[in-house]
Amino acid sequence: MVYAISISTSDIHLLTKHMKSLEHILENWLFSSRWLLAPFYGGLVLTIFVLLIKFAQELFVFVPTILEADLKIVMLKILLLIDITLLANLLLIIIFAGYETFISKIDHTHDDDRLSWMGTVDFSGLKIKLFGSIVAISGIELLKAFLLFDKYTNNQLMWLVIIHLTFVISGLLFTYMDKVTAQTKKMESESNNINQNNHRPDPK
Repeated sequence: MVYAISISTSDIHLLTKHMKSLEHILENWLFSSRWLLAPFYGGLVLTIFVLLIKFAQELFVFVPTILEADLKIVMLKILLLIDITLLANLLLIIIFAGYETFISKIDHTHDDDRLSWMGTVDFSGLKIKLFGSIVAISGIELLKAFLLFDKYTNNQLMWLVIIHLTFVISGLLFTYMDKVTAQTKKMESESNNINQNNHRPDPK
């Protein structure tokens, strides 16, 4: 036996309305889930505070011995302080750029205090800055290793150079891919504009 089920137009509209409501609720829930990332960035702020403590510790230990210390030791200590500073800068870039990219724009009322790169660094720019900071930190570590070359074997120094070159090449490749992607998008946009202009009716 076959039963015929009739659905009126009003029932279809009602069902569509309920589906749209459910879709809206789900999308709002998914969009609000971005705030789950906020504690991660808060944790990174705490790591900057930890780096500040280590920086102050190294500085206070280093300053009293600066007159008696060997030049090589002074250079190593300065490189260590630079290393910590670059790492703190890297964390700051990740915090601000990541927060504005994935969570929300930072509404800072004092425009004079707003950093010039805030709001302009997208995900691609964040990757480039990330690799730039990593290459700088790796370069400083390599320089420290060469200053203490007598404590390293040739094989260890070779691997340090290889790792540093790997970071450099990876950064260059990411920059090149982003440049190609940007050029492709620009060409597609220009092509679309040309097509739109060609389809416009000629004024009589």
